[in-house]
Amino acid sequence: MSLFKNIFKSTSDEDKKEQSNVNWIPLTSLDQLAEIKNQSKTETVLIFKHSTRCGISRMVIKQFEKKFATSGKKMPLYYLDLLNYRALSDEVGYAFQVLHQSPQMLVIKDGVLVGHASHYDILELDY
Repeated sequence: MSLFKNIFKSTSDEDKKEQSNVNWIPLTSLDQLAEIKNQSKTETVLIFKHSTRCGISRMVIKQFEKKFATSGKKMPLYYLDLLNYRALSDEVGYAFQVLHQSPQMLVIKDGVLVGHASHYDILELDY
């Protein structure tokens, strides 16, 4: 039985975070949106909206992590799990006036959205 468990086991979010070279901040509450807007007045903030069931989303987040880790840039990176926080994802869209896509990266400066991209275009986004 453990053989099948090892072959078919799913990776938990905690395991994914341990494997990452990026210091993701989980976005899990509406209160954090106000914090993000405030924080973005002194530094650029990124929000990555990720679907844990989407193959494209998994590929993009891995490639983004590699690119970001080698870029030398330091900024807050928020991670929004769309499957567990769909209502929060909707609020992010309303707050920053952007249509939902997955995966999606939002760039926040001075409390407003200054850039966004979805799918593989995330890897070309200037932040």
